[in-house]
Amino acid sequence: MDVGVVGYGVYIPRYRIRVEEIAKVWGDDPESIKRGLLIEEKSVPAPDEDTATIAVEAARNALKQTGIDPHDIEAIYVGSESHPYAVKPTATIVAEAIEATPDLTAADYEFACKAGTVGIQTCMGAVEAGMIKYGMAIGADTAQSAPGDALEYTAAAGGCAFIVGKNGGNTLAAIDDTYSYTTDTPDFWRREMRSYPKHGGRFTGKPAYFKHVLAAANGLLRKLQLTSQDFAHVVFHQPNGKFPLLAAKELGFSKEQVALGLLTPKIGNTYSGSTMISLAAVLDQAKPDERILAVSYGSGAGSDAFSITVRDGIEGKRDAAPKVLDYVGQRVMIDYATYVKFRKLLVR
Repeated sequence: MDVGVVGYGVYIPRYRIRVEEIAKVWGDDPESIKRGLLIEEKSVPAPDEDTATIAVEAARNALKQTGIDPHDIEAIYVGSESHPYAVKPTATIVAEAIEATPDLTAADYEFACKAGTVGIQTCMGAVEAGMIKYGMAIGADTAQSAPGDALEYTAAAGGCAFIVGKNGGNTLAAIDDTYSYTTDTPDFWRREMRSYPKHGGRFTGKPAYFKHVLAAANGLLRKLQLTSQDFAHVVFHQPNGKFPLLAAKELGFSKEQVALGLLTPKIGNTYSGSTMISLAAVLDQAKPDERILAVSYGSGAGSDAFSITVRDGIEGKRDAAPKVLDYVGQRVMIDYATYVKFRKLLVR
């Protein structure tokens, strides 16, 4: 395909809550939780942050990195399962905030945690077809979890924006190809008017996560006639710290190939932002000509796999905007009472 990444930007809230803070409220063993989920702490949105504000910050950082005119962005897609409005697009808020041209197409996507990568594929198709010059795909969430549920240890907040255009002098990384695998597997859901999602417990691993992630990855490898040895780095959706390591091992990847993008232990599961933020973390450090495999996962269920090759142009652009580890390192720890207040779990 003749398309690539011309820029990317991230945003992760600075507030964090440790596993120990949550565990002591519910009487859980924090060490058992940390071993089982491979997570230490998670990001928490401030009271004035939501999916829209996170998406805007990520989009602005992506534009800082590229230096392109916002009026050249002719498509914006925002993937999330926590859009601030049930009926009112987040994408139009982002477009206005970054001063994009009104002569653009925009939409909100929802496919659990892979809605952002669906946006990347949409931009790829539109750019390849010559319909648009540049498209912006954003994955952002302020993930919901019921108090006391296992999800409370991982459900986090963050977002990432990718700008897609034709391969050329301003391309940071070429998107070699993509492959998707989708079935009707109801491992995770939230009904209309319900505040918190439900999940299928252990079934969220098998047959849900692993079936789709492995099928999408293997499908792309077969399509491109490549193996795990042809990639310097691999990124998977990270509902916890353990699943991506198990998926990597199943596909023949080493821990070293996973290392740069493994962020869940420090920031939690950012849902629609997860795979994209992790990919951005790899791009922050990857060398030209290195190939990256990125595989998202969305409950319900499906996975999108991408083969991406880093270009020389990335070297001069990486310092133009905050990097992933810059945000990971900006930490303000909070206790459970503050967490409850920030997440509006109690309202007076």
